[in-house]
Amino acid sequence: MHRSAIVTLKTLIFVLITLLLACQVFVIPAVAQQMVEKSPPLEYLQVPGIMVTVGFVLCVQVALVCVWRLLSLVRASIIFRENAFRYVNIILGLVALATLLILGSFITLAVASVASPSVIMLCSLGIVVGSGLALMIVVMRGLLHQASQLERDLAEVV
Repeated sequence: MHRSAIVTLKTLIFVLITLLLACQVFVIPAVAQQMVEKSPPLEYLQVPGIMVTVGFVLCVQVALVCVWRLLSLVRASIIFRENAFRYVNIILGLVALATLLILGSFITLAVASVASPSVIMLCSLGIVVGSGLALMIVVMRGLLHQASQLERDLAEVV
């Protein structure tokens, strides 16, 4: 991978993490407050909603940090070492956790009878995308494992 591509990706990751942090601090609480102002009976969902949303965004941020570390391993040409699997496993766990947060939110909103059709569609989409992403990461982890094994075999031959 070219150095310029890695630098560009790392720059984009930094910008995205920064924007997500701003969302956690400013946007999420403001949206939750607006929700309470529009629907006062839903005030009991404000704090749990903020916590779940901040948790979801935190999962994305930590996954981005892991991608940053994987890019560093690629740049150093040591992506096929065992420590790369640690980052891939963390990303997989975070995707699973984020998907579970969406599922839990969906169930909570459905039980509270406040899930509009658009919320149902978004939650369903989030669950499907999260599940598909987790399965894709499992496949990619398998490919990384095979490539690592091939590199070890080649190193023994040489």
